[in-house]
Amino acid sequence: MVHDTVTDTVIEGNAPDIRRLVGIARRENNKKRKYLVVNRFQGKHVPVSASDAFLMFEALARTVETEYKEERLLLVGFAETATAIGAALAVSLHTAYIQTTREEIEGVEYIFFSESHSHATQQKLVKSDLDLAVNQIDRILFVEDEVTTGNTILNIIDRLREEYGGRLQFSAASLLNGMDEAAANEYRKRGIKTHYLVKTNHDGFTAYAQRYRGDGIYHAKDTSRVAGCQSVRIPGCVDARRLTSGDEYSGACAGLWDRVKAYMPEDSGQKILVIGTEECMYPALFAAAQMEKEGYFVRCHSTTRSPIVVSSEQEYPLHARYELASLYDRTRTTYLYDIARYDKVFVITDADNGEEEGVRSLLHALSSEGNTNITLIRWCRFEKLV
Repeated sequence: MVHDTVTDTVIEGNAPDIRRLVGIARRENNKKRKYLVVNRFQGKHVPVSASDAFLMFEALARTVETEYKEERLLLVGFAETATAIGAALAVSLHTAYIQTTREEIEGVEYIFFSESHSHATQQKLVKSDLDLAVNQIDRILFVEDEVTTGNTILNIIDRLREEYGGRLQFSAASLLNGMDEAAANEYRKRGIKTHYLVKTNHDGFTAYAQRYRGDGIYHAKDTSRVAGCQSVRIPGCVDARRLTSGDEYSGACAGLWDRVKAYMPEDSGQKILVIGTEECMYPALFAAAQMEKEGYFVRCHSTTRSPIVVSSEQEYPLHARYELASLYDRTRTTYLYDIARYDKVFVITDADNGEEEGVRSLLHALSSEGNTNITLIRWCRFEKLV
């Protein structure tokens, strides 16, 4: 069973089972880091049971829940891959929460920092929200899917200390930790605590990734509309790019699910796919988990900015790639991996800007695998005035 795999691999951290948890993939056209560690249970690149993803997130939450009981925490989830992890920990630990973003938010000032190994290096946090938070917290806990060198977190800590002085303390929590001894010593010297589920060793990952043929199926972007969809706007969105709390965010997601239920098929035996979009991962996983509780067979994953090589080898984590236009910015290329055929597909997004090229390219990709019953849920802040 998948749950046994998650328990054995993640909670116990058994080395022989690490290949069930992650796969090593090749990044495309990235000279800084040529490999990518793909977590098979995270709900980003690989379609996953949402309950398995939340089981893994909860295991990470348990590693920190007793450590900071006397402290006021702000959790920061990193865009785009760790946004759902950060939100899940904030929900479990009942803390304040904000995610980093690469999107543009009108009328705000940012604190910028870099993520040097990424294909999109610029990250930012909303400064006015941090200004509000810093006098009400004792520690910032950064949440990542994986910490490798630890440099990204050090970059933002340096910026925050420049801005707010030395009162705040910092920690990092991640599903995977690949820091070598030099990096770990640097964190210890700076008083930055680390928490993680599984320790990884990245020696040889580049060579390992390069051995794959890269002969998977590559679908070019197509914005011609070949399939229709039911489009629904649901108000009540809480934007985690702005300061919120785990309780507020989960309550808003519960309200979203209450409205989504009206569009569920009556037959609980149907196979359902739920897709999130880029930084908007947690609401899709939340809804997918509720669907599973109703007895449906559900898989969930999200579109991503990451261009990853796909390959035909069975052990390789990703086999088919669909190039898309972003729902947030039609000039941005995004991707979805390993689409299968389902009885019903839900796309859950907080993109509410009228970009249609992204919708058409996503519908084309879904319909190319035989998906015709598609509902697009635009989770927005307000009711649309008629």
